[in-house]
Amino acid sequence: MADISVRALTEDDWQAYRSVRLAALVESPEAFVATAPDEEAFPESEWRDRMKRSHRLLAEVDGAAAGVASVGDIPEADSPTVAQLFGLWVRPSSRGTGVASALVRAGAETARDNGKTHLAYWVGTDNGRAVAFASGFGFRPTDSRRPMRVVSADDGEEEICMVLPLGVDRA
Repeated sequence: MADISVRALTEDDWQAYRSVRLAALVESPEAFVATAPDEEAFPESEWRDRMKRSHRLLAEVDGAAAGVASVGDIPEADSPTVAQLFGLWVRPSSRGTGVASALVRAGAETARDNGKTHLAYWVGTDNGRAVAFASGFGFRPTDSRRPMRVVSADDGEEEICMVLPLGVDRA
């Protein structure tokens, strides 16, 4: 069994984050609003700034990067006690091994440690696998919907906001 670890990245880890973020954009372009060519062109200062705007989490399997997720405030800021999990991606060779769960657990812990009571996660309503994963983890659907924000989405596709209460240890 592989050893999965998740660590919080600091500003000085910007190159590690850049590497895995670009791998995610190349491997799963349909899952992101951004594109690999656009982000490849970012200067070091932009990557360092990104490291300060949100918590960046890196999953490693036997010391090699296997996935990434970010935790940050919700831009709409309707509730200062809700954090948002976003940019979740797992390398194809590590899918189904527990890496995504380890990243979500670390994201929930990060949010809880920062005084948040809930963790929001936007999921495509047509992405049954992602909805099932989030539901199985304890996220519950809300009434909040928005148009898909990815560039390749067909008109009419939606995302649903799912929320995980952080008051209970889900270990």
